[in-house]
Amino acid sequence: MDNSMMNMWPVDPGLIIVGLAVVCIILMVCVIICMIQMKKLYRRYDYFMRGKDAETLEEIIMEAVDDVAALKAEDRSNKDAIRNTNKNYRRSLQKLGIIKYNAFKGMGGNLSFAVALLDYTNTGFVLNSVHSREGCYVYIKEVERGETDVLLGSEERDALEQALGYHS
Repeated sequence: MDNSMMNMWPVDPGLIIVGLAVVCIILMVCVIICMIQMKKLYRRYDYFMRGKDAETLEEIIMEAVDDVAALKAEDRSNKDAIRNTNKNYRRSLQKLGIIKYNAFKGMGGNLSFAVALLDYTNTGFVLNSVHSREGCYVYIKEVERGETDVLLGSEERDALEQALGYHS
């Protein structure tokens, strides 16, 4: 056995065996440390998955997903309701101008009036009520985007300008 290959190496074979034994012991310690860490991690995972009152984490996550879906649907319906409210708001009569005046001198009191009612786009009407001894006469004139096709009296024009915000 003198011709063995180990005898040809410049290092003693006993040292190689001792070195490999040390490496095996180091690897064994590493495996034991990894097993201990894995056991700790498994305990934490198991505790985490139990949840409270024996509920699983999956059920909690599914409930949260369902809640998010419900919130998204509610958000969508709220946005639709806000859009409808904005549409209705723009169509509503929201600008007002009122001028009281005495149509006929000597009648006593400012019983006549002109009212301008406009929406968001300055479309609406001017209502003029003229009070006299014989009765009360009411006239209405349409307003489109702040303009009228008919000539307005000075009181009607003042009421329209007041509604448009030109003067208060």
